[in-house]
Amino acid sequence: MTKGIVSCEVEIDVPFFDVDLMEIVWHGHYVKYFEVARCALLDKIGYNYMQMRESGYAWPVIDLRVRYAKPAKFGQKLTVHAELCEWENRLKINYKVCDKLSGARLIRGHSCQVAVDIASGDMCYESPAILWEKLGLTKP
Repeated sequence: MTKGIVSCEVEIDVPFFDVDLMEIVWHGHYVKYFEVARCALLDKIGYNYMQMRESGYAWPVIDLRVRYAKPAKFGQKLTVHAELCEWENRLKINYKVCDKLSGARLIRGHSCQVAVDIASGDMCYESPAILWEKLGLTKP
């Protein structure tokens, strides 16, 4: 995975309602865990979904990948790591889900989001200046 500019970690205790009859996390719930970590990452840079909207941009997910290595189970404590690795033309965030106690990697993946001008509905082909500002960078 590409080294990111900013990262964060969140902890999740696998709840009963996220598992199947074998007490294994249903595969679709990992996307929810990614979202929890993504929101924490965006809060960390001061550009969460409400702030995005206020700045005039929506950031829909256009690509999502999940790679399953080992399943998580009911009651397991997880660490979800999110790392922003691309920001010039899109937000690409890498994720890693690990067992909190052993550190063993269970899942990895990434999501890509693009800026859409809310007023016009047009997709932006480069990230707007506000994102660069929130990252503490100067847009070239």
